[in-house]
Amino acid sequence: MPVSRFQLLRATTRSPWTRNFRHLLPVPKRFAVKQSFYDPGIKAVRVKDRIKFWNVVPGDRVRIRGDSSGMIHEVLSINRFTNRVYLKGTIREPTKGKMPINKSVHYSKCQLLIKEMEKKAESGTVEKVHVFARRIGVRDPHWNPEFRRFDWKRVVLASIPAHVRRTAGKEIVLPWPEPEAPPKPKPNVLLDTSSETVLKITYQPPTFQSSGKTKSAVADESAYIKTLFNPSPRGFDESRPMELHLAKELSNPHSRAKKQARWQAARRRKSELLKKFIARELLNQGDRTAREARAEAVFKWRQQMEEERKAEKKRRWFTADRLAKIARKAKRKQRKAKKQKEKLTQMVLKDAPNQVIPGSSRQRA
Repeated sequence: MPVSRFQLLRATTRSPWTRNFRHLLPVPKRFAVKQSFYDPGIKAVRVKDRIKFWNVVPGDRVRIRGDSSGMIHEVLSINRFTNRVYLKGTIREPTKGKMPINKSVHYSKCQLLIKEMEKKAESGTVEKVHVFARRIGVRDPHWNPEFRRFDWKRVVLASIPAHVRRTAGKEIVLPWPEPEAPPKPKPNVLLDTSSETVLKITYQPPTFQSSGKTKSAVADESAYIKTLFNPSPRGFDESRPMELHLAKELSNPHSRAKKQARWQAARRRKSELLKKFIARELLNQGDRTAREARAEAVFKWRQQMEEERKAEKKRRWFTADRLAKIARKAKRKQRKAKKQKEKLTQMVLKDAPNQVIPGSSRQRA
């Protein structure tokens, strides 16, 4: 599938993981055209200039090449279509027609921070030295089916200052940044329910008194449920005690077991209906053979199944919203026809020449 405009607008991401390599697909030229006043157009570098394996990801600490101050920044987000890295805490001043956003630099200007070292100066004091990666390699790229992403190892090939030395063929692997845990809200005493209230038993079942001679009249659960849907024709005595059965009300009707039970019931009904059709045709076989009678029974059964399918489709189509819409349309048509009829009955013609009243012309004749 080609790259869509929505994917390009959402290309800037804070996720450090590479789920796919769709950023290597070509971008249509029409996306670079300005669509509106608020849309300056989508920019993307050429496909051959894009980076396949990104080693600078959100959460890393980097230094900008050519920055005399040597300030260390944290990567906020990245854009794989434009090779831009957005830095945290560097807000660009708002200008006319532009919103304040974080500053971005090119991928090639970023140097990853490996670690901090302590070094003794000539004066005897201990200084902190930051070690940055000058060149990074990619090792063992593979698809991780558990997390559904591409994983690889970031290997430091050269550093500044040059302290990286390979020993016995081992390479220094740069670990990936750990994602920040989402903040947990502090518990609110006024809104949270206390544990004593949660553990308190508030339900008291009714007591049924029954003896060997007389039985207490217990309310029927199905009768009570029927009164909820259609209370007018069925009476229900609320004074009679009734145990609360919530199994039917709280059980999920869309569970796999219930779906399978409904499917099996429908299969049994279809097979029993086919047997009835075959038995009826064999009973009234006439001059036909048994094979012809069965074939005709199967034909009639399929016709009925098709009619039931169409009827069920029509029933599902007539939802409450559609029925209300149809009623509104019918009401508008009636009102419109009534207004037209009133206009015709109350219409009065102005006196003008060459006008003949039909009734008067018949009387003259």
